[in-house]
Amino acid sequence: MSGSAAFDPQPVFAAVAVINAAINALAKSFAEQGIKDGVQANSVSPGAVMTGRRRAFLEKWASAQNMTLEEAMSRFPQQAGSTRFGKPEEIADLIAYFVSPAAKWMTGAAVRIDGGEIKGV
Repeated sequence: MSGSAAFDPQPVFAAVAVINAAINALAKSFAEQGIKDGVQANSVSPGAVMTGRRRAFLEKWASAQNMTLEEAMSRFPQQAGSTRFGKPEEIADLIAYFVSPAAKWMTGAAVRIDGGEIKGV
């Protein structure tokens, strides 16, 4: 799983963008071999998902910026062009689709799930 930074790299997140792009490239390479072996390989690139780690970061960041956690939690999605943070279960739903019979012909895909943060196909 990689993040959306691979699709819209920003200078402040350059290292993360490189790692995310490498994960996508690796999945595509695995997919090429997987076609021969009958194994699917896809990658998921989530946007900002509210996890315990993100919440801990926002708590520290909000305190350093003299704002409440609620203010910080509303500010970040707006700056990203989204209405809210994603939920872990929304990412899990996409992955469940990938491993379901409905996706048996899908391989080599890098799918973003980011609440509209990055526009495009």
